[in-house]
Order: sequence, then structure tokens, then C-alpha cells
Amino acid sequence: MKRMRKKGTVILVGGGPGDPGLITLAGAEALSKAEVVVYDWLVSPELLKFSPQAEKIFVGKKGGTHYKQQDEINPILLRLARQGKSVVRLKGGDPFIFGRGGEEAAFLAKERIDFEVIPGVSAGIGVPAYAGIPLTDRRFASQVTFVTGHEDPTKSESAVDWRKLGQIGGTLVSFMGVKNLPQIVESLLQGGRSPRTPVAVIEWGTLPKQRVVTGTLKNIYAKAKKAKIESPALTVVGEVVKLREKLAWFEKRPLLGKTVVVTRARAQASELVKRLNEEGAEVFEFPVIQILPPRDPKAIDREIGRISTYDWAVFTSANGVDSFFERLEKLEKDARIFSGIKIAAIGEATAEALREQGLRTDLVPKEFTSQALFRSFKEKGEVRGKKFLLARADIAPPNLKESLEREGAEVVEIEAYRTRKDRGDRKTLLALLKQRRVNYVTFTSSSTVRNFFEAIPAKARESLRKVDLISIGPVTSETVREYGFQPAREAKIHTIEGLAKAVVNGQ
Repeated sequence: MKRMRKKGTVILVGGGPGDPGLITLAGAEALSKAEVVVYDWLVSPELLKFSPQAEKIFVGKKGGTHYKQQDEINPILLRLARQGKSVVRLKGGDPFIFGRGGEEAAFLAKERIDFEVIPGVSAGIGVPAYAGIPLTDRRFASQVTFVTGHEDPTKSESAVDWRKLGQIGGTLVSFMGVKNLPQIVESLLQGGRSPRTPVAVIEWGTLPKQRVVTGTLKNIYAKAKKAKIESPALTVVGEVVKLREKLAWFEKRPLLGKTVVVTRARAQASELVKRLNEEGAEVFEFPVIQILPPRDPKAIDREIGRISTYDWAVFTSANGVDSFFERLEKLEKDARIFSGIKIAAIGEATAEALREQGLRTDLVPKEFTSQALFRSFKEKGEVRGKKFLLARADIAPPNLKESLEREGAEVVEIEAYRTRKDRGDRKTLLALLKQRRVNYVTFTSSSTVRNFFEAIPAKARESLRKVDLISIGPVTSETVREYGFQPAREAKIHTIEGLAKAVVNGQ
């Protein structure tokens, strides 16, 4: 019997104007199921994380230079669909608004390829909103006109009558017209628009590097040129631009225009990255460690089998909790094995990880350090004659074990997880440092400090003198000092949230 080939589909997905948070639920779901993602330049790299399993094919253009021409993109979509693949064609903004989505859909229809369209937030709507400019307002504008400021260069003449657009009033939104701004302004003036008409030019709208220049038709080109505004930029013309004075909200975020380097392991960085993004920062992830399973998981299994012989189980990180409970799951056991055993944790994040597993901690020191935990044990009289199980990282210092044993405790230490160096994108990091574009570097542990500095050549380290190094706690801060640097700030509460506050507020 002849085997039927799986039928391929193409979904045209609008990725929004830049901020990855503006992707629709339908768009995110399509990405999560895709086998191949064909994407453009202005698509946020964060959106590709919805498709970890998919093949990624870049077909965008940058600065007018096409990586792939449209007549090269169409055959790619056709070939993939005919192979039976589930394809997402991911485009910036909305596919059907100046995105050539209509051309691609028509091509697929002609070739009898099944396709769908998932709209996205158009740059024409999203970018002005992030600049504090409502496109309509009953006091100023009851109509909106969207127009491209950069037409197909092969056309013999423009299809846009800019002079007539100068006559119709309302709000005018011009896409991709920064290079043609002088001609656009002149045509609108010739069409009858007042030289005093407010104008805003918005560069990299909805992103942390967003910049907005405002003026009038008379002076906007000079102002944009002085500010060195470049593509991608969107221009808004009309009285509604005046509302920006009171409605600008995005630029009020404290970290807007700032770049923060996050050194945490990639798999764990999302919480900190999200928090910093919310405050307006542009985050560059430079993971310097990887979290790996223990070399000998049987060691954990062995201690799980005799857990009832311990007085205390001590967890020093959320990673240790996760690894320990992974082994419990494989052994078909759960938190009930801790019945009658006291639980201690270093840090609120570790305590929260335990709560998620159904365990309440009996002891969390006010300072999130191993020595603070030891002092707490001693103050409670819970050391001499007690038996402790320490679930820790492979590179954890032995000071807690040694301190407890000196005071008469029996201690068994197990490797709950391992860490390994990770270099991340060193080339880009060094370029950012050379260009003095890095404002903060965050460190969540001593190992992130060591691995970070080892990844930076000695000559490049001097550029860090003008960068604020932010530490999660005293042990991490001391490691920073070992490399000849003084932390600009240390988190008052030694958690990811505390670290984020140290960056944002200096607290």
C-alpha cells in the first residue's frame, strides 16, 4: 500500500513591531508547533524561543540590503510545504500591512499550498502607542491614514500622492520613510499642511532603544538629522502628536536606553531578564555557567534510601532542590520521605522551590549565606550530635560542612548538580564593551564572577571600570573584589528580585 505524504502548511504570523510581549496568543501557539520558522530581520529573537524544536531560516533584510529577495523566499516556502513541513512565516508587525504578506499568500494560493494568516500588532499602531501618541482623539483627529514612505524602487512613479495627503487632514502614519523625510515633508507642505503641524519620528519603537524626536513639518527633518535618526523609524504627522507631552509612558521606565549584561545560566535567566525588560532595559544574555545533572546520581539515590536517619536536610539553592526532586520522581517517591526531618534552606528562592514541592522550611537565615545558616543552627542548639544531609553544587565551598563538623555534627554532603563554564556570545559582548554600550553587569554567584572575568581578555577588562557591577550578595561581592573591581551595588535581599532592585533603584 502506497504511503501518503503528510500535507504541509504555511502560517503567516505577525510578530508585532518589536517588543516580544506583543505577540498574539495564536502566534505564540503556531510558533510552538512549527517544524520550520522562516523569519525576517525585524523579528525579535525572543520570539524564536517559542520554537526550540524548529529549524530557523533567516530571509530578512537590513539597511536596505536583502539577505533573500522575495522571489527567493517564495520557493523556500513552497519547497518546505511540499516536503510536508509545518511552516511559520514570521514577519514583523502585521503580515498584511506593508509586509508583503499578501504577495506570499497569493503565491501559496496559486501553488495550492494550504495557508493561514495570524494577524500581528502593526508597527503603525504599536509604535505610536509606545511613544504616547494616540492616533485618534475626538479633539484632534477622527481619521488615520497609513502610507509607506519607501515604495518599490522598480516603480516608474510613486503610487502615493503626497500632496493630496497634505489636504485630507487627520493623522498620517508613514512607514519606513526616514530616508525620504525631506521629500515627504515638502510634498505635504505643498499639499496644504501647515508648517506648524506637529510631527514625531520614532526610531526602534516598542524596544528599549526607542528614541523619539518631535517637531513640526517646518523643522522635523533638521531635528531628526541632528539626532541621527535611522531606519527602522516611523513618522506620525498630526495634532495628536501634541498629546505625547502628557501621555509618554514608555520613556519613564528607569532603565530605558540602558544595557544590562546577565551572566546567569541561560535556562535560569528568564526571570531576571523579564524583570529588567519590564523596567525598560535592553538585556544581553551572556551565560557563563551551565547547570548539569550530578556525575553520580546514585549518590543521591543512596541518601534518599536512608533519609530517615537524618535530623536535617539542607538545600543551598533552587538548583539543588530541582535536581533532588528529579531523582525522587525517578524513584517514584515524593516529599513524604521528609516526614520527621527538619528542612533548612539558604535564600528565599530555595525556600520557594521547596514550597513548590510541598515542603515548608524550618530554617532560613536572614542573610542568605552558608555561614549565616551555620550561626543559626548553633544559636538554636541544633549542631552537636545532629546528622545533616547537604545537597549542594559540585563547586560549592566546604565551609558549611567543616563548620558543622567542628562543632560535633555528622555531615554527609552530596553533589546535587554540576556547573560547567559557558562562554556565550563573547564576540558581541566584547564589541558592546568596546563601544561603551554596557551599563550594568549582574552576578548571581561567585562562579558567574569567575567565569565572566576568565572570558574577558585582560585588555578588555579595563572597559569594565566604567560599568556598574551588581552583585547578589556578600560572597559574590567578595569574588568581584578578588579580580580588582569594587561592586557598584549589592542586593539588600539576596534574591533575583533583590538583584533587579539593586540595578533599578540602587537598593
